[in-house]
Amino acid sequence: MNEATALTAVDVTGAAARPLGRRDARTLLLAALGGALEFYDFVVFVFFAIPLSHLFFPPDTAPWLAQLQVFGIFAAGYLARPLGGIVMAHYGDKRGRKRMFTLSVFLMALPTLGIGLLPVYAQVGMLAPLLLLLLRVVQGIAVGGEVPGAWVFVAEHVPPKRIGFACASLTSGLTVGILIGSLVAAAINSRMTPAEVLDHGWRLPFLAGGVFGFFAVWLRRWLSETPVFEAMHARKELASGLPLRRVFERHLPGVLLSMLVTWMLTAAIVVLILMTPTLVQLAFHVVPARAFLGNSVASFALALGCLFYGWLADRLGYPRALLAGAIGLLVCGYALYLDLQAGAAHFVALYALTGFAVGVVGVVPALMVVAFPPAVRFSGLSFSYNVAYALFGGLTPPLIGLLMRRFGVLAPAHYVAFTAVIGIAVAAWLLSARRAAVPA
Repeated sequence: MNEATALTAVDVTGAAARPLGRRDARTLLLAALGGALEFYDFVVFVFFAIPLSHLFFPPDTAPWLAQLQVFGIFAAGYLARPLGGIVMAHYGDKRGRKRMFTLSVFLMALPTLGIGLLPVYAQVGMLAPLLLLLLRVVQGIAVGGEVPGAWVFVAEHVPPKRIGFACASLTSGLTVGILIGSLVAAAINSRMTPAEVLDHGWRLPFLAGGVFGFFAVWLRRWLSETPVFEAMHARKELASGLPLRRVFERHLPGVLLSMLVTWMLTAAIVVLILMTPTLVQLAFHVVPARAFLGNSVASFALALGCLFYGWLADRLGYPRALLAGAIGLLVCGYALYLDLQAGAAHFVALYALTGFAVGVVGVVPALMVVAFPPAVRFSGLSFSYNVAYALFGGLTPPLIGLLMRRFGVLAPAHYVAFTAVIGIAVAAWLLSARRAAVPA
């Protein structure tokens, strides 16, 4: 069977299905909780983009330019992800998944705490945005190893026919980190005046994030190495040389597929979940409290949506779940932004529906996990995901800002719809390849 065929067949192959046991549930819970705390550290930055743009740049900077600059620093975290992902994945394939899984969360806690302690532009001038950029880059390095490593970790702990739900549960945990960030932002903006937020309120979520990160390190002490890696180690089947080199030599179709579905994932998460609270304030004049309320509801719906699509993927197959989810993403993205354009009468309800539709991202990691064999799985997934996220996710925040200036307030919905069409095309290709592989 060639690789293209394997990509479409893997969701119906493997060991006999067994139900998720108590140990599986414990692993998924601890991994998801630790991931939530770490991802909170990474994304809380974007919820305070407006105060950061005022504090870390010269006061005479045009508001749109300061906003673009702070989104650029936010994007730098994505651009740094491949470095951390490639290095940690190399050692994850050679020395074990658990070690890198713990290291990544430790590396996230330190810069998050540091951001909360930074001096601002009024105190140190241009050194302030440079320090902010440096710490954001370290955050990117950490999350570059965390997210792919977490998906590989949980997928290798569960039965093969439960990989969809396992990866989706971890993704759901990561989105809970977004929810925590949104709730923190909503609480700070509702209980503090704008002046208090600029004075000291913006520091609180980063200081708390540092504490969250160290708690996540402690949680991961209770996790064990994956059975798949232990079996490969016992049979001396670990990749020799550079695992990433073998990925390039033998698994380029898996790399391409993973990058394409990651593009859709980045648009759904970055635009609809992370950027929309800021965009609705700037472009549609929604008050901060309502913007973050809507985002909190959407983030909660997203966590549920991930679980739903993971469950669906294990029952219908990954391509069909991806197809249904991509269509839903396209429709809901337009519904949300058209309502905003018309006055935002149904903003919270439509944002919740959109958040659930974004749950299709729960299918993406399962597709990537099964696209690579275990010996090079961490390296293949990490390279594909992080490079695609750096390219697409890193450029998305400033790109959306420019597109809105050029094409108007519906530009975010147009961009998400474009990537949803890519997801539909990938699903159609997988379904076509599966039908071609079935003997007449």
